[in-house]
Formats: sequence, structure tokens, C-alpha cells
Amino acid sequence: MRACIRCAEDRDAGAIAAIYAPFCAANSPVSFEVVPPSAEEMLGRMHKVLSRYPWLVCERDGEVLGYVYAGMFSDRAAYQWSAAVSAYIKEGMRRTDIGRALYESLFECLRVLGHYNAYAGISLPNAGSVGLHTALGFELVGTYREVGFKGGRWHDVAWMQRALRRKAEEPAPPRSFSEVRDEPEIATAIARGLDFLRV
Repeated sequence: MRACIRCAEDRDAGAIAAIYAPFCAANSPVSFEVVPPSAEEMLGRMHKVLSRYPWLVCERDGEVLGYVYAGMFSDRAAYQWSAAVSAYIKEGMRRTDIGRALYESLFECLRVLGHYNAYAGISLPNAGSVGLHTALGFELVGTYREVGFKGGRWHDVAWMQRALRRKAEEPAPPRSFSEVRDEPEIATAIARGLDFLRV
């Protein structure tokens, strides 16, 4: 069966936590967390995100292969049109365009909600993530030098930006994902990434 992209649901929390856990290991600079969150903790994070932003999963035959979500870039009012984005793909499923497919769906959802910019913070070294974001049109806008210590060394964090739409003179406040989650335009937005799936 071909993979699909859909909104994350409560039942996905365990699988999402399992995908994320290896990135918390001491030998992985990808996440600056060092204790993997439990399924219960991940569920709480999902609920918090989904009240305002999309959280999507790629699933095949009942197995979650990867996930992507957006979040608040900053709580200052003038930043509300910008979103931070993250993607995590299951080991063994990377470099299969799942990340690109999920991101394309996420970006379309963010456009529907009324967001204008997407930002990704990438701890270094991480050639795979830098390559994915560059291929998706992100540009490097700055690097925090030696900002995090993990695995016995200091790590830089690169910040990359992608414009989602042309800027408006008087932008309307973005809508919350929970308000429009069941609307047809969101279903269409989520389907955007299906064209990029090869699994």
C-alpha cells in the first residue's frame, strides 16, 4: 500500500516518540534534548502544537514513517506570521523523499493559515538536514556559534529561512489550525505532498 500523509492523532504518540528518541542520544547532535520524551509527554506536546499549528505524519500500512510540525517562532506579536518547523524521519526511511513530501504539505497548510515565513534551526553537523532544507528553498540566514554542548563537544546551530508567500501590506492574523483542521482547503493542502512520495 502506498504511504499517505495525514494529521497526527493521539494514537501516533508512541510511534512519534520512538522515531524521535534516537535523536536524543548523546552521540546525536540533531536534538539538544538528552532524555527521550515518553509517549505521554509526546502526546502533550502534540496537543499543544495542534491547537495552533499543523502536525502531520507519513504512514504506510499502519506504520508511521516520519512526522513534521510547525510551532511558534516567537511569542512577540510582530512575529506571529512566522513559524518554526521541524521534521523527523524514521531510521531506514531517510533519503526517500518522505521529508520533502511532509514539508510540502506542511508549507501548504501554513499558507492556508496565513503564515508568511518558515524557519528551521539545524544543529551541526547535519549534512542531511542542511541538504533537505536547501533543496526545499531555505536559505541560511545566520549561525549561532557553539551554542549547545552535547556528546562531549560544542555545537553550532544554523538558522535557515524560507518565504511561504508574497508579503501583504496589511496581513490578517494567522488562523489557528484547530479552527480549520476539518475544512476542505486543509485536506487539499495536506494532499500537496503526495506527489513527492516514493514509498
